[in-house]
Amino acid sequence: MDVERNQAKNTEEETSVVTTVCSLRTAISAFRKTGERVALVPTMGALHSGHLTLIDVARNKSDRVVVSIFVNPAQFSASEDLDHYPRPTKDDLDILNSRNVDLVFMPEVNDMYGVDFSTSVIVSGPSKGLEGGSRPNFFNGVATVVTKLLLQCQPDTAVFGEKDYQQLQVIRRLVMDLNISCEILGVPTVREYDGLACSSRNLYLDSHQRRIAPKFYKNLLETAHQIKDGKNLSSAIQNCRQRLFDAEFDNIDYLDVCDPVSLKSISNYKDGARLLGAVWLGQTRLIDNLEV
Repeated sequence: MDVERNQAKNTEEETSVVTTVCSLRTAISAFRKTGERVALVPTMGALHSGHLTLIDVARNKSDRVVVSIFVNPAQFSASEDLDHYPRPTKDDLDILNSRNVDLVFMPEVNDMYGVDFSTSVIVSGPSKGLEGGSRPNFFNGVATVVTKLLLQCQPDTAVFGEKDYQQLQVIRRLVMDLNISCEILGVPTVREYDGLACSSRNLYLDSHQRRIAPKFYKNLLETAHQIKDGKNLSSAIQNCRQRLFDAEFDNIDYLDVCDPVSLKSISNYKDGARLLGAVWLGQTRLIDNLEV
């Protein structure tokens, strides 16, 4: 892919914004007529440096980059922060325009989930446990909206971050099982200067919580090193839990070492094993993971 040529072409154009599936498909059809490859970066907005990395990867894989912004109500439970989820639309569009994104898809809820919407995509296997245990309806909502976005856009490639590692595995499984013709590309977690995984929810942290938050990743790293050096998995996890509480994290939703594909919990170390966790700081829930 001639990235320099592609970027030069796009800097002369304003990023187009479409809000309906019909308009999206018309724009994608125009790209296809000239033989261009299309990459999709699905987001819920409130863009940060992690999203920008996904966009850069998408640019290197394609001629045209489409970014969707849709705060998906189907993946929020009644007790979660849907109404308060950050929606800095103007800032997001300014960022996407400066990044030479070709097309932004910003549907309304009624466009994505019309009257009497009755279909749900349910992925078993990698959706069980972890996030699926703490948020029972979460992956049904994710799988449904991602399936819709892939069918609406029909990209050659869709790019997701490994910060949401279980989500990535769920999406890979649904694409495989449903024979959706799209490459699913995972990008390593982008972190802030002190190791905290980039996330829109980091905006919720106050100054004291923000100083504590990086200790989540640091403790995961220490635990991974202990496991790699032969420490019993159960003991390593228990020690990590205690260190997190000592560091003033308020609660731990889960902390486990899992098979990297099935995400089933494992009791003995294996190459590629994934350490995943979710913790609370006040009212803010943080997730992170790494390869052991």
